[in-house]
Amino acid sequence: MESAQAGRPRRGDTLELRIDRLAYGGAGVARTDGYVVFVRGAVPGDRVRARVTRSRRSFAEADSIELLEPSAERVEPAGPHPGAPWQVLPYERQLREKETQVRDALERLGGFERPRVDPILPAEQRLRYRNKLEYSFGTDEAGELVLGFHRRGRFDLIDDVSRDVLASERVDDLREVVKAWCREEGLSAWDRRAQSGLLRNLVVREGRRTGQLQARVVTSPGGTFRAAELAARTPAESVLWTRAASMAETTREGVTEPVRGPLKIDERLCGLILRISPDAFFQTNTEMAERLYGTAVELAGLTGRERVLDLFCGIGTIALVLALDAGEVWGVELVEDAVADAIENARLNGIDNAHFFAGDVRLAMRPLLERVGRADVVVVDPPRAGLSQKVVRRVLEAGAGRIVYVSCNPTTLAPNARQMVEAGYELKSVRPVDMFPQTPHIECVALLERES
Repeated sequence: MESAQAGRPRRGDTLELRIDRLAYGGAGVARTDGYVVFVRGAVPGDRVRARVTRSRRSFAEADSIELLEPSAERVEPAGPHPGAPWQVLPYERQLREKETQVRDALERLGGFERPRVDPILPAEQRLRYRNKLEYSFGTDEAGELVLGFHRRGRFDLIDDVSRDVLASERVDDLREVVKAWCREEGLSAWDRRAQSGLLRNLVVREGRRTGQLQARVVTSPGGTFRAAELAARTPAESVLWTRAASMAETTREGVTEPVRGPLKIDERLCGLILRISPDAFFQTNTEMAERLYGTAVELAGLTGRERVLDLFCGIGTIALVLALDAGEVWGVELVEDAVADAIENARLNGIDNAHFFAGDVRLAMRPLLERVGRADVVVVDPPRAGLSQKVVRRVLEAGAGRIVYVSCNPTTLAPNARQMVEAGYELKSVRPVDMFPQTPHIECVALLERES
């Protein structure tokens, strides 16, 4: 039913809207009587019928429920995928949007006038680039076991996947083998409403450079699951079984044991071998991670003598790449298992000038600086929330000549960079990197230099 209300729409109203542009995060932007509506599933030029899901004083959010008139720019997607909403945009338009959104965030949220934003580095592979996939088990309307993705806006419904346009063909084959075997076994899927059932998730990792393939099946405790028989059926070199009792759907909890092959898989990056634990964070686009870290090294301007601090270092990926050109690197990471991986990766590669320890950056910076002295370069790679003001102050206390900020969210990079500039640094450049083509997600690397 069409809403007759003028002005501010209410939740549940349906509106006919023309999309003008894209907002950060990927929603289309439309206006009705001067009121802004963010429409998921629509792109500039579309005329859509949309249902309002949230209404606020100055804006509303809505879902596109019918495409009335497609944008002239729309292209046919390679395949349905909830994680690849920008498939309908030409790739060159995707790149322009991301570059523009980085510049807009710096200007609007950081207060920078005409910031230097370098041309975005395009992806080497536009589809089938992910090295890690997480699928969920569920049941379709006919009661058959499915393995795929959550339906948009639903925690309890899973849509089956037979072809994942962001995964390699090897991953597609592995997922279908697992699904077929579980169906043959008559295994039940986890019912997210009733909190019962066995099969929860399938996590697949692929060493894009090593060719190693790992399947990790996440189940509830109890029940019969013949993990060894499944392992014998799959083409994966490593098969793991995780038993998780959590009520929430997460693949990061529970007890994991190897069923066949090693617990960890190896990947090659920037000439290094990296050993990756099942729960470790590793950039999901191997080829573009190499470009991202190469950019960080380039902007760090290392000559072989510098002392570098790598904050939020994870399993040591950036730190070890930096160590090849630095005097010494000190990595700090909150997650102890990640620090153990970083130490192991340094040993694997014969790198003895990289040192790692576990700690909260906010609390660990001062003791670290007392131990090692002033830093020449600080590299930060924080989560999407960016750095708190207190952590920025701790970074500034390092007195580094250069700060290299690796960001997965330009809207938090911008205010962090402003705080650093107000403390005496200059924002020299920001280089976007398209780590996630077909999606609105943006990675970039910023260089800040201390003014002399």
